[in-house]
Amino acid sequence: MLAHKYKIDSYLMENEDELCRLLVKTDPEKTKKQALWAGIKPGMRVADIGCGPGITSYLLSQLTEPGGEVVGLDRSGDRIAYANKHYSGKNVKFTCRDVRDSLEDLGKFDFIWARFILEYLLSSSFSVVKALSEILNPGGIICLIDLDLNCLNHYEMPEALENSLKGVMKELEEKKDFDPYAGRKLYSYLYDLEYENICIDFSAHHLIYGPVNAIDEFNWVTKVMVAARQSGYNFYNDFSNGFEDFLQSFQAFFQSPRRFTYTPLIACTGTIPFLTL
Repeated sequence: MLAHKYKIDSYLMENEDELCRLLVKTDPEKTKKQALWAGIKPGMRVADIGCGPGITSYLLSQLTEPGGEVVGLDRSGDRIAYANKHYSGKNVKFTCRDVRDSLEDLGKFDFIWARFILEYLLSSSFSVVKALSEILNPGGIICLIDLDLNCLNHYEMPEALENSLKGVMKELEEKKDFDPYAGRKLYSYLYDLEYENICIDFSAHHLIYGPVNAIDEFNWVTKVMVAARQSGYNFYNDFSNGFEDFLQSFQAFFQSPRRFTYTPLIACTGTIPFLTL
Protein backbone atom coordinates (compact mmCIF):
# COMPACT_ATOMS: atom_id res chain seq x y z
CA MET A 1 0.00 0.00 0.00
CA LEU A 2 1.25 3.48 -0.83
CA ALA A 3 2.26 5.86 1.93
CA HIS A 4 0.10 8.96 1.99
CA LYS A 5 -0.87 11.73 4.34
CA TYR A 6 -4.41 10.42 4.71
CA LYS A 7 -6.71 8.18 2.75
CA ILE A 8 -10.11 9.56 1.78
CA ASP A 9 -12.38 6.55 1.43
CA SER A 10 -15.31 8.31 -0.25
CA TYR A 11 -15.15 9.59 -3.82
CA LEU A 12 -15.76 13.34 -3.80
CA MET A 13 -18.25 13.31 -6.68
CA GLU A 14 -20.24 10.28 -5.51
CA ASN A 15 -23.97 10.76 -6.12
CA GLU A 16 -26.82 8.99 -7.88
CA ASP A 17 -26.16 10.84 -11.16
CA GLU A 18 -22.38 10.32 -11.26
CA LEU A 19 -22.42 7.35 -13.62
CA CYS A 20 -24.55 9.35 -16.05
CA ARG A 21 -22.30 12.42 -15.72
CA LEU A 22 -19.18 10.38 -16.50
CA LEU A 23 -20.80 8.85 -19.56
CA VAL A 24 -22.21 12.00 -21.14
CA LYS A 25 -19.09 14.10 -20.64
CA THR A 26 -16.86 11.58 -22.45
CA ASP A 27 -16.16 12.65 -26.02
CA PRO A 28 -15.14 9.53 -27.99
CA GLU A 29 -13.28 11.36 -30.75
CA LYS A 30 -11.31 13.58 -28.35
CA THR A 31 -10.46 10.58 -26.18
CA LYS A 32 -9.12 8.60 -29.14
CA LYS A 33 -7.20 11.60 -30.42
CA GLN A 34 -5.52 12.08 -27.03
CA ALA A 35 -4.60 8.40 -26.78
CA LEU A 36 -3.14 8.32 -30.30
CA TRP A 37 -1.14 11.47 -29.54
CA ALA A 38 0.22 9.76 -26.42
CA GLY A 39 1.42 6.78 -28.44
CA ILE A 40 -1.13 4.00 -28.00
CA LYS A 41 -0.74 1.30 -30.64
CA PRO A 42 -2.25 -2.03 -31.71
CA GLY A 43 -1.04 -4.97 -29.65
CA MET A 44 -0.39 -2.99 -26.49
CA ARG A 45 -1.50 -4.10 -23.03
CA VAL A 46 -3.17 -1.03 -21.50
CA ALA A 47 -4.25 -0.06 -17.98
CA ASP A 48 -7.07 2.49 -17.76
CA ILE A 49 -6.74 3.97 -14.27
CA GLY A 50 -9.99 5.26 -12.79
CA CYS A 51 -12.02 3.82 -15.67
CA GLY A 52 -15.43 4.72 -14.19
CA PRO A 53 -18.31 3.15 -16.18
CA GLY A 54 -15.90 1.72 -18.76
CA ILE A 55 -16.58 3.76 -21.88
CA THR A 56 -13.01 5.06 -22.09
CA SER A 57 -11.58 1.55 -21.68
CA TYR A 58 -13.78 0.44 -24.56
CA LEU A 59 -12.55 3.30 -26.75
CA LEU A 60 -8.92 2.52 -25.89
CA SER A 61 -9.49 -1.15 -26.71
CA GLN A 62 -10.48 -0.19 -30.26
CA LEU A 63 -7.05 1.41 -30.67
CA THR A 64 -5.17 -1.67 -29.44
CA GLU A 65 -6.71 -4.09 -31.94
CA PRO A 66 -5.54 -6.49 -33.12
CA GLY A 67 -3.77 -8.32 -30.32
CA GLY A 68 -4.05 -5.80 -27.52
CA GLU A 69 -5.77 -5.83 -24.14
CA VAL A 70 -7.23 -3.14 -21.89
CA VAL A 71 -7.70 -3.56 -18.15
CA GLY A 72 -10.00 -0.95 -16.59
CA LEU A 73 -9.57 -0.23 -12.88
CA ASP A 74 -11.92 1.72 -10.64
CA ARG A 75 -12.59 1.79 -6.89
CA SER A 76 -16.38 1.80 -7.36
CA GLY A 77 -17.98 -1.64 -7.42
CA ASP A 78 -21.14 -0.20 -8.97
CA ARG A 79 -19.28 1.41 -11.86
CA ILE A 80 -17.19 -1.71 -12.45
CA ALA A 81 -20.42 -3.74 -12.55
CA TYR A 82 -21.81 -1.33 -15.16
CA ALA A 83 -18.58 -1.54 -17.16
CA ASN A 84 -18.62 -5.34 -17.10
CA LYS A 85 -22.23 -5.38 -18.28
CA HIS A 86 -21.87 -2.87 -21.10
CA TYR A 87 -18.23 -2.79 -22.26
CA SER A 88 -16.37 -5.99 -21.37
CA GLY A 89 -15.22 -8.14 -24.26
CA LYS A 90 -12.47 -10.37 -25.59
CA ASN A 91 -9.82 -7.66 -25.24
CA VAL A 92 -11.22 -5.48 -22.43
CA LYS A 93 -11.86 -6.45 -18.83
CA PHE A 94 -12.51 -4.63 -15.58
CA THR A 95 -11.48 -5.00 -11.96
CA CYS A 96 -12.43 -3.13 -8.80
CA ARG A 97 -9.21 -1.69 -7.38
CA ASP A 98 -7.95 1.37 -5.52
CA VAL A 99 -4.98 2.84 -7.37
CA ARG A 100 -3.38 3.77 -4.03
CA ASP A 101 -2.95 0.06 -3.26
CA SER A 102 -0.43 -2.25 -4.91
CA LEU A 103 -1.30 -3.27 -8.47
CA GLU A 104 1.71 -5.50 -9.06
CA ASP A 105 -0.44 -8.65 -9.23
CA LEU A 106 -1.99 -7.32 -12.46
CA GLY A 107 1.27 -7.81 -14.31
CA LYS A 108 3.07 -5.39 -16.60
CA PHE A 109 1.59 -2.96 -19.11
CA ASP A 110 2.82 -1.26 -22.26
CA PHE A 111 0.62 1.83 -21.86
CA ILE A 112 -0.96 3.40 -18.78
CA TRP A 113 -3.80 5.91 -19.15
CA ALA A 114 -4.53 8.06 -16.09
CA ARG A 115 -7.01 10.80 -16.97
CA PHE A 116 -8.81 12.90 -14.36
CA ILE A 117 -7.65 10.71 -11.48
CA LEU A 118 -4.76 12.56 -9.82
CA GLU A 119 -6.97 15.56 -9.05
CA TYR A 120 -8.69 13.40 -6.42
CA LEU A 121 -5.38 12.31 -4.87
CA LEU A 122 -3.64 15.51 -3.78
CA SER A 123 -1.60 13.98 -0.95
CA SER A 124 -0.55 10.84 -2.82
CA SER A 125 -0.46 11.82 -6.50
CA PHE A 126 3.31 11.55 -6.97
CA SER A 127 3.41 8.24 -5.08
CA VAL A 128 0.63 6.94 -7.35
CA VAL A 129 2.54 7.92 -10.50
CA LYS A 130 5.70 6.30 -9.13
CA ALA A 131 3.81 3.08 -8.35
CA LEU A 132 2.20 3.06 -11.80
CA SER A 133 5.66 3.42 -13.31
CA GLU A 134 6.65 0.20 -11.59
CA ILE A 135 4.04 -1.79 -13.54
CA LEU A 136 5.15 -0.44 -16.92
CA ASN A 137 7.23 -2.62 -19.20
CA PRO A 138 10.64 -1.16 -20.11
CA GLY A 139 10.02 1.35 -22.87
CA GLY A 140 6.35 1.58 -21.89
CA ILE A 141 4.33 4.78 -22.08
CA ILE A 142 2.37 6.60 -19.41
CA CYS A 143 -0.19 9.29 -20.25
CA LEU A 144 -1.30 11.62 -17.46
CA ILE A 145 -4.15 14.03 -18.17
CA ASP A 146 -5.63 16.48 -15.70
CA LEU A 147 -7.10 19.93 -15.30
CA ASP A 148 -5.45 23.06 -13.95
CA LEU A 149 -7.22 25.86 -12.08
CA ASN A 150 -10.14 23.46 -11.91
CA CYS A 151 -13.50 25.28 -11.53
CA LEU A 152 -11.75 28.62 -10.94
CA ASN A 153 -11.79 30.39 -14.32
CA HIS A 154 -14.97 32.42 -14.84
CA TYR A 155 -15.82 35.95 -15.91
CA GLU A 156 -17.71 37.92 -14.66
CA MET A 157 -19.02 36.41 -11.43
CA PRO A 158 -20.79 38.33 -8.69
CA GLU A 159 -18.33 38.96 -5.86
CA ALA A 160 -20.19 36.80 -3.32
CA LEU A 161 -20.30 33.87 -5.75
CA GLU A 162 -16.61 34.19 -6.60
CA ASN A 163 -15.65 34.34 -2.91
CA SER A 164 -17.70 31.24 -2.15
CA LEU A 165 -16.29 29.28 -5.07
CA LYS A 166 -12.72 30.06 -4.04
CA GLY A 167 -13.60 29.10 -0.47
CA VAL A 168 -15.08 25.80 -1.64
CA MET A 169 -11.95 24.90 -3.57
CA LYS A 170 -9.73 25.70 -0.62
CA GLU A 171 -11.87 23.50 1.64
CA LEU A 172 -11.70 20.67 -0.88
CA GLU A 173 -7.92 20.91 -0.93
CA GLU A 174 -7.57 20.88 2.83
CA LYS A 175 -10.30 18.41 3.78
CA LYS A 176 -11.10 16.22 0.75
CA ASP A 177 -7.64 15.67 -0.77
CA PHE A 178 -8.73 17.39 -3.99
CA ASP A 179 -6.20 19.19 -6.17
CA PRO A 180 -7.45 22.05 -8.39
CA TYR A 181 -3.91 22.43 -9.76
CA ALA A 182 -3.13 18.80 -10.65
CA GLY A 183 -2.42 19.54 -14.31
CA ARG A 184 0.58 21.80 -13.76
CA LYS A 185 2.40 19.09 -11.78
CA LEU A 186 2.37 16.30 -14.37
CA TYR A 187 5.52 17.27 -16.26
CA SER A 188 7.58 17.56 -13.09
CA TYR A 189 6.41 14.14 -11.92
CA LEU A 190 7.67 12.47 -15.08
CA TYR A 191 10.84 14.55 -15.07
CA ASP A 192 11.63 13.54 -11.49
CA LEU A 193 11.00 9.88 -12.35
CA GLU A 194 13.49 10.21 -15.23
CA TYR A 195 11.06 9.47 -18.03
CA GLU A 196 12.27 9.96 -21.58
CA ASN A 197 10.58 11.59 -24.58
CA ILE A 198 8.30 13.69 -22.36
CA CYS A 199 5.71 15.61 -24.38
CA ILE A 200 3.08 18.10 -23.26
CA ASP A 201 -0.20 19.11 -24.86
CA PHE A 202 -2.11 22.13 -23.59
CA SER A 203 -5.71 22.86 -24.57
CA ALA A 204 -9.07 23.99 -23.24
CA HIS A 205 -11.13 21.22 -21.68
CA HIS A 206 -14.01 23.66 -21.17
CA LEU A 207 -14.48 26.74 -23.31
CA ILE A 208 -17.99 27.98 -22.66
CA TYR A 209 -19.49 31.24 -23.94
CA GLY A 210 -22.87 32.20 -25.30
CA PRO A 211 -25.85 29.92 -24.63
CA VAL A 212 -24.84 26.89 -22.60
CA ASN A 213 -25.53 23.43 -24.01
CA ALA A 214 -27.37 20.79 -22.00
CA ILE A 215 -24.32 18.58 -21.37
CA ASP A 216 -22.15 21.41 -20.03
CA GLU A 217 -24.96 22.68 -17.84
CA PHE A 218 -25.65 19.21 -16.41
CA ASN A 219 -21.95 18.58 -15.80
CA TRP A 220 -21.22 21.90 -14.11
CA VAL A 221 -24.37 22.18 -12.02
CA THR A 222 -23.91 18.60 -10.83
CA LYS A 223 -20.28 19.31 -9.89
CA VAL A 224 -21.29 22.40 -7.97
CA MET A 225 -24.20 20.74 -6.23
CA VAL A 226 -22.20 17.71 -5.12
CA ALA A 227 -18.66 18.95 -4.52
CA ALA A 228 -19.63 22.31 -3.04
CA ARG A 229 -22.12 20.74 -0.66
CA GLN A 230 -19.56 18.17 0.48
CA SER A 231 -16.78 20.72 0.91
CA GLY A 232 -17.90 21.90 4.34
CA TYR A 233 -17.60 25.55 3.33
CA ASN A 234 -19.79 27.97 5.30
CA PHE A 235 -21.86 29.61 2.57
CA TYR A 236 -23.45 31.92 5.11
CA ASN A 237 -20.20 33.91 4.92
CA ASP A 238 -21.41 35.21 1.55
CA PHE A 239 -25.15 34.44 1.28
CA SER A 240 -27.91 35.08 3.77
CA ASN A 241 -29.61 31.77 2.95
CA GLY A 242 -26.42 29.76 2.70
CA PHE A 243 -25.94 27.00 0.13
CA GLU A 244 -29.33 27.43 -1.55
CA ASP A 245 -28.55 31.05 -2.41
CA PHE A 246 -25.08 30.03 -3.59
CA LEU A 247 -26.52 27.38 -5.92
CA GLN A 248 -29.18 29.73 -7.27
CA SER A 249 -26.54 32.40 -7.91
CA PHE A 250 -24.29 29.91 -9.73
CA GLN A 251 -27.12 28.64 -11.93
CA ALA A 252 -28.11 32.17 -12.86
CA PHE A 253 -24.50 33.02 -13.72
CA PHE A 254 -23.93 29.85 -15.71
CA GLN A 255 -27.12 30.20 -17.73
CA SER A 256 -26.24 33.74 -18.80
CA PRO A 257 -24.92 33.87 -22.41
CA ARG A 258 -22.57 36.65 -21.28
CA ARG A 259 -20.70 34.25 -19.01
CA PHE A 260 -17.20 33.13 -20.02
CA THR A 261 -15.79 29.93 -18.52
CA TYR A 262 -12.70 27.94 -19.42
CA THR A 263 -10.61 25.17 -17.89
CA PRO A 264 -7.05 24.36 -19.02
CA LEU A 265 -6.33 20.71 -19.83
CA ILE A 266 -2.76 19.46 -19.60
CA ALA A 267 -1.74 16.12 -21.07
CA CYS A 268 1.71 14.72 -20.36
CA THR A 269 3.20 11.59 -21.84
CA GLY A 270 6.56 9.94 -21.45
CA THR A 271 8.46 6.71 -22.01
CA ILE A 272 9.86 4.81 -19.08
CA PRO A 273 13.59 4.16 -19.55
CA PHE A 274 14.83 0.62 -20.04
CA LEU A 275 16.89 1.00 -16.87
CA THR A 276 15.02 0.31 -13.60
CA LEU A 277 13.78 3.45 -11.85
